Amino acid sequence: MYSIPFLDIPPLATAGGTVRLPGSKSISNRVLLLAALSEGHTDVADLLDSDDTQVMLAALRQLGCQIEPQPDGALRVHGLGGLLPVRQARLLLGNAGTAMRPLTAALALLASTHGAEFELSGVPRMHERPIGDLVDALRQLGCAVGCLGQEGYPPLKLGTGTPLALHLDQPIPVRGDVSSQFLTALLLALPLVAQKQAIVIDVVGELISRPYIEITLNLLSRFGVQVQRDGWQRFTIPAGSRYRSPGRIPVEGDASSASYFIALGAIAQSTQGIAIEGVGLASIQGDIRFIEAASRMGAEITGEANRLHIRRGTWPLKAIDLDCNHIPDAAMTLAVMALYADGTTTLRNIASWRVKETDRIAAMANECRKLGATVEEGADFIRITPPTAWKAASIHTYDDHRVAMCFSLAAFNPAGLPVRIEDPKCVAKTFPDYFETLFEVCTTPVQDIPVICIDGPTASGKGTLASEVAQRLGYHLLDSGALYRATALAAQDAGVSLDDEPALACLAAQLPLAFRDHKVFLGGRDITDPLRLESTGGMASRVSQHLAVRSALHALQLSFRRLPGLVADGRDMGTVIFPDAALKVFLTATAGQRAERRHKQLISKGIAANIDSLLADLQARDLRDSSRTHAPLKPAEDALKLDNSELGIEQSVQVVLNWWQGTTAFSGN
Repeated sequence: MYSIPFLDIPPLATAGGTVRLPGSKSISNRVLLLAALSEGHTDVADLLDSDDTQVMLAALRQLGCQIEPQPDGALRVHGLGGLLPVRQARLLLGNAGTAMRPLTAALALLASTHGAEFELSGVPRMHERPIGDLVDALRQLGCAVGCLGQEGYPPLKLGTGTPLALHLDQPIPVRGDVSSQFLTALLLALPLVAQKQAIVIDVVGELISRPYIEITLNLLSRFGVQVQRDGWQRFTIPAGSRYRSPGRIPVEGDASSASYFIALGAIAQSTQGIAIEGVGLASIQGDIRFIEAASRMGAEITGEANRLHIRRGTWPLKAIDLDCNHIPDAAMTLAVMALYADGTTTLRNIASWRVKETDRIAAMANECRKLGATVEEGADFIRITPPTAWKAASIHTYDDHRVAMCFSLAAFNPAGLPVRIEDPKCVAKTFPDYFETLFEVCTTPVQDIPVICIDGPTASGKGTLASEVAQRLGYHLLDSGALYRATALAAQDAGVSLDDEPALACLAAQLPLAFRDHKVFLGGRDITDPLRLESTGGMASRVSQHLAVRSALHALQLSFRRLPGLVADGRDMGTVIFPDAALKVFLTATAGQRAERRHKQLISKGIAANIDSLLADLQARDLRDSSRTHAPLKPAEDALKLDNSELGIEQSVQVVLNWWQGTTAFSGN
């Protein structure tokens, strides 16, 4: 996951490959709550690991539910059987509507029957999301529900600490035109109190997002409760209902998340198309009907029970006019597909967008306009006409995962412009590895993948600087000095002489090197510390003088240029390896300053060192590196020189990031 302020996506050209989806958020949190309320234990397989599910898991544990990971990767939930071992708690539920709404209903009923008291709160945005209709329904039942801030909104206080009589003999009215989560919450909670009599729910007004109610009914059935439905207006929980564990239940892939890759297949040129595993034509999720809308726009889609395959068909895509009540979340992806259509697309019956993680109608309208589109918005619709001239845009994501994922697809714009996604980590709500998954199946000409080169002499701090810059931008890292040092260590391990050029070149060509989490691995072994020893540096300097070794490592270095970008440090990154880099930095400091830094570094690690010897060694290596015949150490002609003799690492990082910002299409941001 990219935990950085923004992620710049280069212009993307083609896409193809297979995507394995994370589990459905809607199914995951419903299953966790049902498993916790059931008799017996339930093994939940393929559970989504995201912010929302972590919120639900933490709440269930706080309520006394035992949850254990299993060797096969499943999560075993030991059901409470309708009991309540913890009778007072404050639950923090973030911005997880799929946790806040059903827990409110379940805990309000349990607090009344067991004499408990709970407080439920979330992030500021959750306290702006209406819950008044659910609160009204629970109060009609006799539950004590107090709004601790604004009436009709979280945070909430449930129960008084003493048992309360419930009124279950009259139908419970609940509005259906604001959020289907209110009805879902009641459907999940009321079986807890339906032992002696049937309980009826009447929906007032049109029920929106019906497919999500179908998910709820399907899962209730799996846990032993058969709700009777009279159209979409009346639901009856039978007398004697109780939850029983199904033993094991798998969570199918998230159909809403599938929409981004269905759209990707429809937009991107490809010879193989996009295959999606984990969700298919047999899905119980309403958002699987997104494939109908995508097909209408021109996508070629085939599928099986648990798999889909998408290719680009009609191009440009066809503009559509669609009632999106049946796919409220996935319909957001249609708004970005509309940017590639042959006319104006209208998405209707999407009033629920206004009360989601953000006001999604306003958000999608604002960000589409930034890209150059013409947009009209209403209370329950959005109308989008594609750009006549695309613009490079920095997309504000409003702490909304779906906004971030939708607009990543704008990187396929025909103008070849990059797209900046602000706060990319917001995708953790449902799809933490979304961008990594996207980059695995997307390609672009290598010259469009940005590179920052940081060259400089030994001990100038270029490795630390490059690592920090790469981390701040979410780019890959290439420590070219590590390549030569790792080759030297590999030679030492294999008993190869540092003067044996052919043998060294053979080792270098097959070097199993990886950079992960600020560490360097050789064949899976962590060599971070031995890599930085002075003795290793000396060996690396000798290794780097061999032309055959440099040639062998050249292709390896080029292979690090991958989406979304690369920061490469060394002595010839800007002059030899990546001469087309967008930014070249030549980092230096006085020999005395570098020797002093290296001395402090070694002493801090408990390694004896003499500063005079270090200075002499650095000066000798500077002379050797700058006077070698092949690729001598020198700044590239267009390099920006940075003397960090008097700068700390954070100051140096900010200088480079400011230089980099000035080279991008977002220099005004």
